[in-house]
Amino acid sequence: MSVTPYRHAAVAAGTLLLALTAAGCSGLDRTAVGTVVYEGEHGHHTTVTSPRITGCHRFEPPGAVAVENNTEVDAVFYPTDDCSGDESIYVPSGTSDVPAPGAGPWRSYSFIH
Repeated sequence: MSVTPYRHAAVAAGTLLLALTAAGCSGLDRTAVGTVVYEGEHGHHTTVTSPRITGCHRFEPPGAVAVENNTEVDAVFYPTDDCSGDESIYVPSGTSDVPAPGAGPWRSYSFIH
């Protein structure tokens, strides 16, 4: 009796399992490990822990007047609610920023992935 047919079946099953596992991992909702800390206009500090990497994230109204990007991913902050506009600011991982004097608060942010 030959073990070759069984070996081929085992290799085929292992390959199929690996392909299914890889396909499942690509759909996981990855997060920006760490925190985004922001200060509202009235001095209230909020910490967001491990936000999703994908999508647009909104700040609580009226927005953020200071941010700390303590995640492992670079971010962009926007003066609009929908992560659009020309007045965005790039904030690398592990840094912080405040809006320019006279500029309004940031209202949303997204990650560069």
